[in-house]
Amino acid sequence: MLLTLMTVLPVSYRRAMNTAALSLALLMLTGCASLGNSSQPEAPKPDLSELAHQAAQQMMASNPDLTRYSPMIAATFVSIDNLSQSSTFGRISSEIMASALAQQGMQVREVKMRDSMFIEENVGELILSRQVQRLSAQHNARSILMGTYAQGQDSLYVSARVVRAGDAMVLGSADFRLPLDNNIRSLLEGQGGW
Repeated sequence: MLLTLMTVLPVSYRRAMNTAALSLALLMLTGCASLGNSSQPEAPKPDLSELAHQAAQQMMASNPDLTRYSPMIAATFVSIDNLSQSSTFGRISSEIMASALAQQGMQVREVKMRDSMFIEENVGELILSRQVQRLSAQHNARSILMGTYAQGQDSLYVSARVVRAGDAMVLGSADFRLPLDNNIRSLLEGQGGW
């Protein structure tokens, strides 16, 4: 019936109806497309604390006996490019990672309360290989948390490990990557540029 009606109507009416039908179809398609394209807020990227806690869980999962090597002391994480250099990032990374391991059941000995650990202004607690035996004996520690970080163009890579104090064997390790945003850059500033 609609087809019959279309053939009887003048050409100008038929064109107007075709245009209206096409416009209606396009409007419906656009509406459907926008429904499927609802802008969902992007999930926040994990921060240092979240990633450190995940790394601690990973360490414990890979070596359930890790807590047997308690107590542990934590060394400041250092730049992979210069192992005698650190930054605010290195100091806070070590603190957060030690806290995360403590929450996983590791006994962590606080060494800042004693003055026997090598502490250098603006660097923090650095563990030099020749000092490991002496420091672990002084603090009665069976393991040491150590870590390094490397700065890339868009990311900061962190490698953390717990080593046995007696022979420096790695008991657990985990790595993670952080986006190099302004917050992380400001934590790295103390190491002489970024």
